[in-house]
Amino acid sequence: MDTGPLFSNFKLGRLELSNRIVMAPMTRRFSSGGVPDEAVARYYRRRAEGGVGLIITEGTTVHRDAASNDTSIPNFHDPHSLRGWSHVVEEVHAAGGRIAPQLWHQGILRANGTGPKPGAPSEGPSSNGKALAMTDSDIADTISAFASAATAARSIGFDAVELHGAHGYLLDQFLWAGANSRADRYGGNVPARTLFAAEVVRAVREAVGEDFPLIFRFSQWKLQDYGARLASSPFELEEIVGPLADAGVSIFHASTRRFWEPEFEGASLNLAGWTRKLTGRPTISVGSVGLGGGDFLEQLRGSSTEAPIGTLDELVARMRSEEFDLIAVGRALIGDPDWPAKIRDGRWSELHPFYKEELQRLE
Repeated sequence: MDTGPLFSNFKLGRLELSNRIVMAPMTRRFSSGGVPDEAVARYYRRRAEGGVGLIITEGTTVHRDAASNDTSIPNFHDPHSLRGWSHVVEEVHAAGGRIAPQLWHQGILRANGTGPKPGAPSEGPSSNGKALAMTDSDIADTISAFASAATAARSIGFDAVELHGAHGYLLDQFLWAGANSRADRYGGNVPARTLFAAEVVRAVREAVGEDFPLIFRFSQWKLQDYGARLASSPFELEEIVGPLADAGVSIFHASTRRFWEPEFEGASLNLAGWTRKLTGRPTISVGSVGLGGGDFLEQLRGSSTEAPIGTLDELVARMRSEEFDLIAVGRALIGDPDWPAKIRDGRWSELHPFYKEELQRLE
């Protein structure tokens, strides 16, 4: 197989990558007290050594009391945590890699009584009986928290920053009619529901400057609803991604559970392909890359412990046609940090399946 499309250079402003393979953000819960330690630094460095073009870290929480449900999830605001992340950056750069933090707020998916601030009530766009609807003051403070975290990312040497606007978390909750029933300027039709995310993007862009790459991850599906959709047509999708692009998104990271599935009837383009077509911005695709036997969540929640090695034929074909620019790889990199190098060198026999128990280790 000619995997050349995966290993061409990518350049966007100050971001220069040696190939098109991205390490997908994957929550690991190995940062005690929210601080990434030496083991976390080694984990990310190992993937850079294995040939990943760009690493996007696990979700790191911004400075809001209700942002996290777990004390072992890293944050991106405490001075101790930022020193830990600075060391991660040093290790990745020493191995020749590039890295971006993913900035995160869990919103209504964070259960009350959990995380570093268990007494803080959960918050979201609308009250759901467990979480409080955010006030204008809460919204302004949250926008500021994202901008502050992005400023810290640039100052400690990260190469880009990603905003987590997918999978039913806070930014996505504002975008999604299923979670946003507000009657003010942040709720109602698609453009209104997009306003909060656009304001976060605009604040981050102003904080980091025009030359710093800003990635926005979004999805149709949610952790609580696989069938959820933000957009039922290309027109509705443009109503979302257009304002986000105008606000300052450099790259869209379109999260799907299976990258090969078409997003809308009548065309083979996936979500990343449509987003690239509508905005003209580079896109990252993702979803069960390199593995068979179902997607990550099916394996995580089901009885299957093994995801067998899958073919890359469809991926290479889509990248050759320039449907999207970059491809994010998840599970295949957890158990096999040398996956990119093995693919590049044609060492197919050295690839190995992903096993669920590998999630319990940080190697």
